[in-house]
Amino acid sequence: MMPFDRREFSRSAAALAAASGLPVAALAQAPQAGKPKGPTPQRGGQLVVAQCSANRRTASASNARHPYFFVDLSTRVAYNCLTWVNENLEWQYELAREIVPTDDQMNVWDVSLREGVLFHDGREMTSADVAASFEAHRTGAVFATQIQKIETLGRYKLRFFLKEGNAEFPFVLAEYQHGIMQADSPSRIGLNGIGTGPFKFVAADPNRSATFERHDKYWRKGFPYLDRLEIHNREGQQEAALNGLRARQFDAVLTIDSRGLRQLQRESDLDFSVGRGSYHFVIQLPKHPGSPFEDRRIRQALALAIDREAIVRIAYGGKYGWVGNDSHLVSTDPSFLYRPAKRDVAAARKLLAEAGYPKGITLPTLYYSPQLPEVPIYFQVLQQTVKEAGIILPLEERPADGYAAFRTGDNDLSKGKFHKFAMTAVGSRNPGISLARMRGEFVESGHWRGPEQDRYMDLYRRAMVTRDDTLRKRLYHEMQGILQQEVPAILPAGGDSILVKRKHVQNLAYHPQIWSIRFDEVWRSA
Repeated sequence: MMPFDRREFSRSAAALAAASGLPVAALAQAPQAGKPKGPTPQRGGQLVVAQCSANRRTASASNARHPYFFVDLSTRVAYNCLTWVNENLEWQYELAREIVPTDDQMNVWDVSLREGVLFHDGREMTSADVAASFEAHRTGAVFATQIQKIETLGRYKLRFFLKEGNAEFPFVLAEYQHGIMQADSPSRIGLNGIGTGPFKFVAADPNRSATFERHDKYWRKGFPYLDRLEIHNREGQQEAALNGLRARQFDAVLTIDSRGLRQLQRESDLDFSVGRGSYHFVIQLPKHPGSPFEDRRIRQALALAIDREAIVRIAYGGKYGWVGNDSHLVSTDPSFLYRPAKRDVAAARKLLAEAGYPKGITLPTLYYSPQLPEVPIYFQVLQQTVKEAGIILPLEERPADGYAAFRTGDNDLSKGKFHKFAMTAVGSRNPGISLARMRGEFVESGHWRGPEQDRYMDLYRRAMVTRDDTLRKRLYHEMQGILQQEVPAILPAGGDSILVKRKHVQNLAYHPQIWSIRFDEVWRSA
């Protein structure tokens, strides 16, 4: 598990760790209400924020308040989860107060809840609400599909049964889609937008904006400081968002690229915050019948032909990006395994010739969506660099609306309507989640099949029931080595999250996980 400051743990936590057989580090401390560093916070006021990365499903007026469809993935404005991942990518308790596995198989976990947590309408949260929420998440949220069933063990306790062991299950409970909603029928749960978060909905304009006001009975005593919060979706509209900042329409703009940062660095009334190792892009390589990517040599050639350093240099200014290793892990993850194979155009050409393309190959169209400001530049650099290896790579930009459904298709090889050769943004997560995304049934793996995929999943299952951090990390390294040889998908390079804010905005720092940013402790100075 992730390390924590042991001074923050009570004797009861230590006793619980001993009883469960887990190291004390596995029992993360809850977020504590306390005075932020710096000047004394002031209560009141409004904050208006623009977000340049919305990454959301198409919403309508009927579902715009649901945690799956919210305008910018800042779901912890209106909702909480059972756990939270902090800025150091360590999990902490949020609505849960204890989480322990029941045995060495790591596939049954008991969760005890905070008592006295109130929803926005004043009703207390209980295990019935959590159970109903996860019944919905099991079918509506990809990372919750590992949950087989949930049982309530009283008003404030539940038991989660997993399909397989997962030593890192507390991280799963922190996923942004796993917000706790009021119990309701499966067709209605979450649509009212009532959560336990620091702010409650006032209005929602689907895919455009959302307005909130303070939840006065928030369970984190003393928070939030702000009276009101507005979040505006400016996906793919960085210049418009920055112009709004200059015109004082916005107090902060989230997820700008390094070009936007350079434009604003000389303005004395602005501050910046960087979340390192935040996100990157997965290029899914479909392996359906007739696809060139069924041939591993073509996948390897494409991976070797990409000039990853050029992407970092041009798309990220060389300072706010990093080279990927063709796994979903980000470079700041302690388990990240650096890719030994550097760019090698000659080796790429040789692989293509062996695959029957001595004069080069024209690949199918690669589709992308401008989910982040630098995406068009990123893929233009990629397109130009692979030409040197004789790879012609047509590109097509698709609108953000409907893009997820477009790239995924039916996701059923038997129907003959296959997913696309396409990209999508992926964020910083723990290895248990990140490496699971190369399962053969997942679109992001391109439906990777064969003995190496079987070996990969065997290593994954072993890792998920391995308590020892060092041993689990070794298994993670072996898995990444398989990915770098097999290349089921390509993740060439990634970037850091950057926000810009006016200096009257206090205690707003970006989070490596864009969706985990919280506004609880943000306040306005005079």
